[in-house]
Amino acid sequence: MFLTLDTALVVLAFLLLVAGVVGSLVPQVPGALLSLAGVFTYWYATGEPGAGLLAALVLIGVLTWVVDFAGGALSARAGGASNATALLAGVVGLVLFFFTGPLVMILGVAATVFLVEFYRQQDARKGAKAALVTTAGMLASSVAQALLTGSILLAVLGVALL
Repeated sequence: MFLTLDTALVVLAFLLLVAGVVGSLVPQVPGALLSLAGVFTYWYATGEPGAGLLAALVLIGVLTWVVDFAGGALSARAGGASNATALLAGVVGLVLFFFTGPLVMILGVAATVFLVEFYRQQDARKGAKAALVTTAGMLASSVAQALLTGSILLAVLGVALL
């Protein structure tokens, strides 16, 4: 009893989709890209989903990727930080994303927001508020990514079962 190539690809697709959900919760793991790889692997192996659903799943995957990279900067802005601070927080987050662990990345972005806003406004409370909202936003971004990659997994599972 041997596994066919198509069956192996379907198994690989679901492994990638599950890895995408897990990866969306673990910094430095590209959850959105793993999910998209799973979608395309499943589509290649089965010819499903159709063009409309495939386009929607790709759009959700791209949105998840944007949320991953823009979460820190957008939450910094929502916390009252200036556009320049939000941009700098995004750059720091991106650099730390590739060179450190998740805790250092979050702390680095929060420290950047606090220090720049404290310098800019000469108000520790406003700097701390911006840093706290930024940190909360980054954590919320992880939850949003998990929900989005989870929806991709459920959609492909629905296609496979129906």
